[in-house]
Order: sequence, then C-alpha cells, then structure tokens
Amino acid sequence: MNWKAKIRGLKNHPLIQVLAENKGNPRTLVLIEPLWGIPYNLIAPFATLYMYTQGITDIQIGLILSVTMVVQVFFSFFGGILTDKLGRKFTTMLGDFFGWALACLVWAISNNFWLFLGAAILNCFEQINQTAWYCLLIEDAHPKDLVNIYTWVNIGGLVAVFFAPLSGLFVTSYSVVPVVRVLYFLFALTMIIKTCITFKFCHETRQGKIRRSETKGVSVFQMLGEYRQLIPRLLKDKGVLKAVTVSVILYITNMVSTNFFSLYVTQRLGLSENYLAFFPILNAAVMLIFMVGIQHRLNATKFRLPLWMGLTLYCVAALVLIFSPADSPAFVLLYVFVSAVAAALVNPRKDALLQLNINPQERARLNALIMASTVAFSSPFGYLAGWLSSLDRRLPFAFTFLLFIVAMLFISRIQEPKIEEQES
Repeated sequence: MNWKAKIRGLKNHPLIQVLAENKGNPRTLVLIEPLWGIPYNLIAPFATLYMYTQGITDIQIGLILSVTMVVQVFFSFFGGILTDKLGRKFTTMLGDFFGWALACLVWAISNNFWLFLGAAILNCFEQINQTAWYCLLIEDAHPKDLVNIYTWVNIGGLVAVFFAPLSGLFVTSYSVVPVVRVLYFLFALTMIIKTCITFKFCHETRQGKIRRSETKGVSVFQMLGEYRQLIPRLLKDKGVLKAVTVSVILYITNMVSTNFFSLYVTQRLGLSENYLAFFPILNAAVMLIFMVGIQHRLNATKFRLPLWMGLTLYCVAALVLIFSPADSPAFVLLYVFVSAVAAALVNPRKDALLQLNINPQERARLNALIMASTVAFSSPFGYLAGWLSSLDRRLPFAFTFLLFIVAMLFISRIQEPKIEEQES
C-alpha cells in the first residue's frame, strides 16, 4: 500500500470523520485539550511532594483535601446555574481562567499552608468549568457521534501521559520545588492560551442561547431554589438514575485504584518503585491502540454489550491483582493491560450514556447536580478503602471487584438509548 492510499485510509477513519463532521466546538475543544492535559500530567506526580518539601504537614495536606472537597460540592451546585445564566462558552472560559490559570499562578509562588489552601480553593472553579465544558462540547454535536467524541477526549488525556516522565528527569537534575514552580507557571500560560482559543474559535450552543434568554431575569437564588423541583424529577427518571449509579461506581473504583495501586504493588508485592512510572505509560499505550485500532469496529450506538464486556474485564483485572504472587511483575503487567482495555470500552460509553439520558433542556443543571452528588456520595469511600487497606492491602481491590459486579447488574437493566430521536 502506497502513502497516498494510507493517507486516504486515515482520512476515512471514523475518529477523523467525526471531527470533520462536527466542526466548531467539538473539534476545537478536542484539539486544545492537550493544553490542559500535558502540563497537568507533568505536575501531578509531584504535587503532594511539592507541598511536603516546603513544610506542609500530612495533616495540613489532608485538611486541604477535605476543605476542597466541600467547596467542590458547593461549586458544582452553582455550576449549572452559572452555565445557564452566563452561557456555556463564557462559563468555560471563566473556569479555565480562575480554576486553572490563576490557581496555577498561586501554586507557583506558594510556600505556606494558606497559599496552598487558596490555590486549591481557586482550583475548585474547575467544577463550574466541567459542567459548562461538557455542554459546550456536545450540545451542537450529532448524538450518534458522542461515543467517538468522548473517545477523542480520552485520547487527549492519554497522549499527555507520555510527557509525564519528562518532569521526573528535570526533578532528578534540579530538585522538586524549582522544577514544579516553573511547571506551574507554564501551566498557567497554557491555560491562558486555551482560554483565548476558546474565545476566538468556540461559539455559544443553541441550547445555551435558549437557557441564557430564559434565565435572564431570574435571580441565582431563585434558580437555586428550583433544584427542589429538579431533584424529584431526577429521582423519578430511572434511565438517568441507572446511568448515574454506574458513573458513581466507576468514579469510586477509579479513586480506589488510583490511590492504592502503587501502595499495593510496592508494599505487598515487593515491586520496585521504578516500575511505577512505567505503568501509566503502558496503560495509556494500550488504551490508545484499542481506541484508534479497534474501538471504531464496535457499534457506537450500542452500549449494553460493550459496557458488559468492559466491566467483565475490570473484574478479571481485579482478580489478577488480588491473586498476584509477590515479586512477579508479569501479573501486574497483565492487570494493567486488561484494565486498560476495560477502560477503553467503558469510559467513553458511560459518559455518552449519561448525556443521552439527560433532558437537553436541563443538561447544565442536571450535570451540575450529578457532579455534586458524585463527589458527595464518593467521599466516604476514600476512608473506607484506607481502612480496608490497613487490614489487608488486597481488600480495596476486592471491594472494587464487588462494585464492578453491582455495576454489571445495573447495566443489565438499562435500555439502549434511541439515539436517532435525540436532539443535540
């Protein structure tokens, strides 16, 4: 096959076609997502160490996490209201600027508890941004393309993972604090650029214009009071509740795996800490290969079977990790491989499934309510997982295994969304 044929084949790839067919917001937001993802992944492995090295104690770090979780719930509730009143585009820009650009500038100069707390609270504006960003991303897109659009969002985050080892090289050469300070400054710069690109190339969605007009003379507190009618309607919608339950379960399992995997493989299985930097790269590589090479061969309008397959693989991965013998990296590599394929199947579909079940007229406030509820419901499980780990480091992963089984039961009861009848 010659190069021209290969290029034609690439142009015909469904992931390329979905960007060609969904011009404007979806394409712009997907293409600029690495401006957030790359600096975030450079900093993330060293963020806690950056605080600790400057004298922030374990208790103070825990206090910052607890305070920010409360503020996140508060901001999530207001996220939907601001998204309706100010518009999807402006609220996204607001969240990017205050929640990331300004927060990163404060983090860059932080050297005491109060500055770190202030930066973390500013970062909570990101909860407002999430609601607006998702509305801006999908509301004018073709509903049948949502799985592929969310696949692109996942790909943007995965590509960024490959840049993470660079910060380790710099830290080895120059030490944590000066390197992370520079990275935070660069993060602030890229988010300012991202905000400017959003302003220049994105437009307010059709539904955003309608909601902005409908809420023009309505006060924020009156809209907040309308949650009293919105919450009962949400609780009566079985399709949304099932999709939300699956999302919350996957949020909890991801939180448990993220926080206890490294502790498990180093403390119980006896693997060297040098392996830890390699596992995220392997995970990202497997997910990318699956999403680009295999994902498009699955029916993007069907959800139950792919979600079942993904959750089954998650169960297999959990069992592999639980029964891994000590000093055996092959079992851990198998766990990473299987869970990466599972994530590639599950992540885009659970997000698309949720959006397809939500009433488009109330998408902003329902998304905000769901995000706030997810954080609130998930918060006790961090402590529970820590307690289980203190008893036996295998128990958190046994707990995730049970949660995956519960998620499978909910998936078996969902109905396939009628995508062609959905409106963006």
